[in-house]
Amino acid sequence: MGSSTISETFLVLVSVLLASGFSAYATFMAGAVRSDMAQALSEARRAANLRIEVVYASVDMAEGCFVIYVKNTGNLPITDFAQVDVYVGPYGYARIYVYNPSASSSNPGYFNLTDVDGDGVWEPAETAEIRVYPEGGIPEATMYEVLVKPFKGIGSDLIFPPPP
Repeated sequence: MGSSTISETFLVLVSVLLASGFSAYATFMAGAVRSDMAQALSEARRAANLRIEVVYASVDMAEGCFVIYVKNTGNLPITDFAQVDVYVGPYGYARIYVYNPSASSSNPGYFNLTDVDGDGVWEPAETAEIRVYPEGGIPEATMYEVLVKPFKGIGSDLIFPPPP
């Protein structure tokens, strides 16, 4: 009779220890899942707050560049213009251009970006002028397309005709 009481006590202790270990593991995993979900939600919220809209685009034949006006419609300022991708060219054949503050017709293959007030910070509700200088000048096309996309944000595109 004494040995059955000891075995029952031993089984109860082992089951309590196993249940405690499982409970601790489940609590840890729930915290890890909650942390991952909070991080994903934070990144989604940031992407929703970093948003731009292409409002107008044209071709400057005299300077040999595309001129694009883009408004920051999000809630966050954009300070690192190198994190903005610009795709522009004939419809269906646009190519990517990277930021270079010294982009010009004598330094083609890049774009430069100037915010309206010139302070180097593209603030919410502010419009920026982007000038894209393609190598070899403006390609002939009946329609052009432009897509401007900030890193981890919501971009915008526009299809526009060449000047008459």
